[in-house]
Amino acid sequence: MSSNPSLRDQYIPPSSAWAFGPPQHNVTAPSTSTAPSNGYQWSTRPAPNSIFDLSPSLDLNEPSSINVSLLLRSLIASGLFQYASTAIAMPLEVGKLLLQIQWVPKQAPTTEVELVEEVEEEEVLSDTTNEDESYFADPNVILPTKYPAPQLVDEKGYIIRMSVMEDGTRPEYVIPVGSMDGTWAMIKRLASFRGEGWLSLWKGLLTLCIHDVIFSNVQPIVDNILHSLFFSSPSGMYRPPLLLPIASHVITGFLVSPLDLIRTRLIAQSSMQRYKTYNGSLDAFSQILANEGGLKGIYLHPHILIPTLLDNTLRPLMHLLMPSLIAPWLGFGPHVAPDTYPIAWGIAEFVGGCVGLLITLPIETVRRRLQVQTRGKANPLRTCVETRPVPYNGVVDALWHIVTEERSDIPIKKRRSRSKKNAQNEDQPEDEKDEQDGEDGESWLKNTGIGQLYRGLGMRIGASAVVLLLTALGGYDDTDAGWAEL
Repeated sequence: MSSNPSLRDQYIPPSSAWAFGPPQHNVTAPSTSTAPSNGYQWSTRPAPNSIFDLSPSLDLNEPSSINVSLLLRSLIASGLFQYASTAIAMPLEVGKLLLQIQWVPKQAPTTEVELVEEVEEEEVLSDTTNEDESYFADPNVILPTKYPAPQLVDEKGYIIRMSVMEDGTRPEYVIPVGSMDGTWAMIKRLASFRGEGWLSLWKGLLTLCIHDVIFSNVQPIVDNILHSLFFSSPSGMYRPPLLLPIASHVITGFLVSPLDLIRTRLIAQSSMQRYKTYNGSLDAFSQILANEGGLKGIYLHPHILIPTLLDNTLRPLMHLLMPSLIAPWLGFGPHVAPDTYPIAWGIAEFVGGCVGLLITLPIETVRRRLQVQTRGKANPLRTCVETRPVPYNGVVDALWHIVTEERSDIPIKKRRSRSKKNAQNEDQPEDEKDEQDGEDGESWLKNTGIGQLYRGLGMRIGASAVVLLLTALGGYDDTDAGWAEL
């Protein structure tokens, strides 16, 4: 009987259990192949490595190990990128800091120097006595034509310096005080000064780079620790929305405050080798520890601690609070956020940052001036710009003296001379003299020290405008917040 066998008798219902072994065959079925039946062979293809070989192996069967060479390359690349980005902005930072610590008193005379010169005018009718005197006068004797004012000397015979504008008594390592045209003007004066040069624009570069790297990496860690402590609190303490971010900035700023102190002094000191106080960051750190009270003096001295706490509190507070307060005043509404309206938020952040600079810049200026002052048994720092000869006694004292005893600019006038005859016959009324002096167009703001508290304001506003432009072109990104540190 040659009928074909039916397949219904060979049906095997599938098992509901998972099985990874070789499939079972029916022993009653006729075998048409003589080859032995082997189980399924798994492929030996290596696991694909995503992220273009920049991540470790994704094979879960083997224990994960750290790629030391890849880690070192990543750290070196990140460090070089941070160093290069800091070096680009370093000249602006140096010029701004030197403007902040420069002392310009009100008593500084203008650069206009009036010398009383004896001008002999020829007359048609001359006196006989004068003719005889001039006839018998010795032609080899040179009569003085200028009468300089006598200079004061101390008990040792040294000339007392009466003003910062006197070139004869100015130390050779101090840059002459010029017109306060901004950060760029200070950069040009520093680069053209024979004791400094172009390389002085990058003083303290390595210290600033280390400070920024540590701050940017430690601050998120501190913020996460504070969040975990508050969230894990069993009492369910109420957490204000701005308390933890500001607290993380204050703690991190306090920890890295010695680096900020060293950076300020390296920039402020003279580049001349004979007048240098510190030969580098490590030398500055060791000298400050040895002569200014150790770790307690470098962290807890009132001239260091109070400005550090104020600066690191007001800066993040203005950055976090001002945009949300400015947005309703600009007509954007209370619901503006960086993820929903990036351009509107960028404008509010720009305006809020400019308003916040009016509060933070005076505190930053006072902090820089107090950092330049040495304490304990350390010798005074020989700075490359004019600094106040009498030290400040704190934040309030520094603010008061800057506003009351300094001026915001020095009028630059041309040198002129007047004849002896005109000097003796000055009968011009006082009212006309005052009107003539007022024609120079000097504003009342230059006669106060308010402008001294806002050195670098134009540069900061320009950097914020660049951030706003980048935000409008490429969208909002939190990494742009680093420009605000300029």
